[in-house]
This record gives sequence, C-alpha cells and structure tokens, in this order.
Amino acid sequence: MRAALLVAMTAAVLAAGCEREDRTPPAPARAARSDTVTLVSLQPGGASDAVRTRNRYEENAAAVSEGQRLFRFYNCSGCHGSFGGGGMGPPLMDDQWIYGSDPANIVGTVLEGRPNGMPSFRGKVNDDQALKLAAYVRSLSGLLRKDVTSSRTDSMSGPSRASPEVPKDSFMPPSSTGQQ
Repeated sequence: MRAALLVAMTAAVLAAGCEREDRTPPAPARAARSDTVTLVSLQPGGASDAVRTRNRYEENAAAVSEGQRLFRFYNCSGCHGSFGGGGMGPPLMDDQWIYGSDPANIVGTVLEGRPNGMPSFRGKVNDDQALKLAAYVRSLSGLLRKDVTSSRTDSMSGPSRASPEVPKDSFMPPSSTGQQ
C-alpha cells in the first residue's frame, strides 16, 4: 500500500513538472512586404539601414513543420533539393543568401519571385503560408533555435488531430484531407 502511494505521488509530481508546447497557431497577419526591406547597399540618396523583421512562426515548431509540408506540397524541392541542399535553384542550407536571409526577404522571394528562375507564387500561396515557408527555409540553414526545428516530418510523428490546411486553388485527394 505504501509503495503504491509513493509511486502515485511520484507520478503526480513528474506530471505537474512537464511543460508542453503551445500548438495554438497565432491569428493570421499580413506578411511583411519585400519593398520595405533593403536588398542591397546601393540606394539612391545615400545608404539606409537594413530593416529587420520578425516572423512569429519561427518560435512555433508546429508552424515550422507546416512550412516543411508546404515546401514539399509546392514542390520547392524540385529546384532546391529535398532538404534545401540545392539543385537547379540555390541551396538553402548555406549562409550565401543573394536576396537576404531576413524573413521579409524570403517572403518577398516566395510571393514576388526573382529573376532567372524563381517563379512568383502570389495567388497560390497566401501571406500566412509564405511566413510558414520562410520559417522552414530559415530552419534549413540553422537560423532558428534547435528546439523549434524538427528532425523528422509530422507525418512520422503519428496521427494528426486537425485536418491539414488545403492551399488555395489546389487539389488534394479526399483521403489526405480527412474528408470522404
């Protein structure tokens, strides 16, 4: 009896000490536009300070994982490699960023495209999805905290409680959205 009471009390203390990540996504906000970020130091009228933006999804492992899913869904790996290692497009795992590694630069690249190969995804990717993609892309090069980045995809973590978000103007088979 005494041993059972001791085990129950130990389990209660351990359970009270566990802290779980908040997976409630923040309310969607508009993405930062690339026209507010300095891409190069050459500016008319003299040099200006680079604008640093913050992506609220960079501190949420579930959002970074969603960015990883979107990276696969939009076939970003077709040009950038499965895990950002490069291919036709530039590698995303190094520290060489032509258009900048700030979240606003990455969102601008996704939405507006870039010359010589990067298409614009405006109209296919909404601002919220672009921020999640930016968070995932920054995680590939080690720009996020290690506890936010995932070592495996959420599909390997077990069944999901929420149905996946279907990107605008896209087709997902009924079996992958949980609908019949």
